[in-house]
Amino acid sequence: MNTVTRIRLASHLLSGTHCQTPEGVVAWMGAMQSQDYNAAKMAINIRLQNCTEQIVETTFNQGKILRTHVLRPTWHFVSPENIRWMLSLSAARIKSSAFSRDRDLEINEELYSRTNNIIQKILEGGKHLTREVIGIELEKCSINVNSARLVHFLMRAEVEGIVCSGALQGKNQTYALLDERAPSVPALHKEEALTKLSRLYFQSHSPATLQDFVWWSGLSQTEANLGLNNIKHELISEKIENQTYWFLESYKNIPDIKNSCLLLPAFDEYIIAYRDRSPILLPEHQSKAISSNGIFRPVILVNGQVVGLWKKTSQKKTPLIFDFFETEGIDLIKKIMHLSL
Repeated sequence: MNTVTRIRLASHLLSGTHCQTPEGVVAWMGAMQSQDYNAAKMAINIRLQNCTEQIVETTFNQGKILRTHVLRPTWHFVSPENIRWMLSLSAARIKSSAFSRDRDLEINEELYSRTNNIIQKILEGGKHLTREVIGIELEKCSINVNSARLVHFLMRAEVEGIVCSGALQGKNQTYALLDERAPSVPALHKEEALTKLSRLYFQSHSPATLQDFVWWSGLSQTEANLGLNNIKHELISEKIENQTYWFLESYKNIPDIKNSCLLLPAFDEYIIAYRDRSPILLPEHQSKAISSNGIFRPVILVNGQVVGLWKKTSQKKTPLIFDFFETEGIDLIKKIMHLSL
C-alpha cells in the first residue's frame, strides 16, 4: 500500500472512525458531494459504526445535515454551522457562472430579487415545500416558470443564503428557509473562511496537493494558495512522483491496512475530491469508473485501490453484481468480502 492510499483511508474515516454520528462525519469532511442523495447517505453510513441509512436520513430530516449548492458548485452535504461562510466563498463565482444561461432564459437581477422575495415569503413559518410546489407558487405571482428557469431561481436563492434543504416528503426533496434551519453564527472574514476551508479539506482528504484542493473547493489558485499557506505550519509535505502532497503530521505513522475491501457509493469523496486520481485509480481504468459526462460510478476498493465496479440488482439471490477491471486477486477479494461472486 502506497503512502497516499494508506493515509487517505485514515483521513476519509474508511479504515477506522472517530465520529459517532452522521453530522459528525459531515463536519469532519467539510462538505460531501450529494447530487445522488441515496449514494451520499451511504457515503456517510460507511464511515460510521452501528449506523444505518435510515439514521442518516433522520439526521438529514432534522436539519442536523443540510444539502445545498456550494463550492464547485454541485449539491453537497454541509454542517449548519458551516453553510453560511462556505456560501460566502463560492456565491459570487456560482452567480457569474450562470450569467450566460441567465441571458438565454431572460432572467435578470430584478427578476431574481422578485423570486427571492416570493420564495422567502411562501416558506416562512417553517414550511418545507418541493420544487414543484414552489414553481406553482411563482406562477401564481405571474412569474414565467419552466424547469430550467426554476432551477436557476432556486439555486440563486440557495447561494444567497435564503433557502437550503428541508425535510423529505416521501422520497421528494424540499426547500426550507436557511434562517429557520441553521443557527446564526458570526460571519468570517474571507481569509478566515479560506483558512478554515483549507483546514477542513486537508484534515479529511490528506494527502492532497494544492491542485487537488483547487478542484475540490472551486477556489481560484490564489485563494487556495492563501488558505493552504495559512495552515502549512499544521502540515507536513512529501514529494511523491514529482508532486507535493500535504497532510497532517499525525498521519505520518499510520499503519498499512491489509485485506481491506470496501464498496464505495457513486460520487464518494474518496474518488471525486481530487484532480489527480491516479494514486488510487489507474489511468487505464478511469473511463470505466468515471463516465465522459462526469458520472462517478460505485466502485470496489481493495487496500485503497479501485479495482472494479458494483451495482445493486432486484434479485434476492444476487443482490449485487461485481465487475472487476482485472481477474488477478479476485480470490483474495472473495475471501475478504465473504461473498460468492
